[in-house]
Amino acid sequence: MPRRPTLVAVSLLAALSAACEGKKERPRVAPASGGAPPGWELVFEREVGAHTDLYVIPAGGGTERRLTDGRANDTLPRWSPDGARVVFTSDRTGRPQLWEVAAEGGKARRLRSNDATEYQADVSPDGRQLAFLSDLDGPERLLVQELASGAVRELVRHGDGTIFGNPHWSPDGRSITFSSNYRIGHQIYVVEAATGRVRRISPVMSGGCEPRFSRDGRKVVYVSRGHMHPTSRLVEHDLASGEERVLVSWPALNYDPVYSPDGAELAFASNIGGEYSIYRQRLEGGQAWRVTFGPGADRCPDYRPSR
Repeated sequence: MPRRPTLVAVSLLAALSAACEGKKERPRVAPASGGAPPGWELVFEREVGAHTDLYVIPAGGGTERRLTDGRANDTLPRWSPDGARVVFTSDRTGRPQLWEVAAEGGKARRLRSNDATEYQADVSPDGRQLAFLSDLDGPERLLVQELASGAVRELVRHGDGTIFGNPHWSPDGRSITFSSNYRIGHQIYVVEAATGRVRRISPVMSGGCEPRFSRDGRKVVYVSRGHMHPTSRLVEHDLASGEERVLVSWPALNYDPVYSPDGAELAFASNIGGEYSIYRQRLEGGQAWRVTFGPGADRCPDYRPSR
């Protein structure tokens, strides 16, 4: 779900009931993680106590390594296209701003410095541009920055009071998908990066949030929760035909979907076990694995690009 940058809303969401509507089958989750190629890794955020830090774990399970450690909230991680660093949001200077850290960890570097709230960044596939949300000089907007020159342009503005969410570049770098609550509640949109032409792809009556392009750029997966239902589904939208299919319908709150490097599975966060953890599920057959086991609520997984 779209999250205001000043609050990591996991604790609130976990308090909501996870009872299913009607009869839904429990997922087939393996007792331990597995089934992933050796090179696959996931970065994710973990909330423990009053703070949130970033971790990396093999997608098939194994030893975690901590990327950030401190009294700040380090959230919303995304790998760079070359897998060499992680871009994330942190309030370590008092308000949410954009940072990056090397894949091996170490000292984080601030990407932008101003008095605005800026968060939810995604690096373009060619590594040259950064899409992110900002309220610099006005209401929240979707901005794009040229990393070499620092030049920034406004791509989408939806008016005062609008809450955007989770911009993500298409694999060819021509489009960005995002969510916005402009006029008709949270919906999924796709914008052309060159022209700023926007189109809505989610059904008006259900809406959605947290969209991500598929690895071939032909589909978008997103979270569909309807009118704050106690459960949420992960839905895949075919951009050419408009057809949709449900990929995950566990009787729980299921969020943060991302396609694996080969496009054959999803990683996502779910509170099916009571507290949010990271899971993987194959698109065909539905085999699922639990990847993280806490302690603490785990959210926002992202697969490291294949090297």
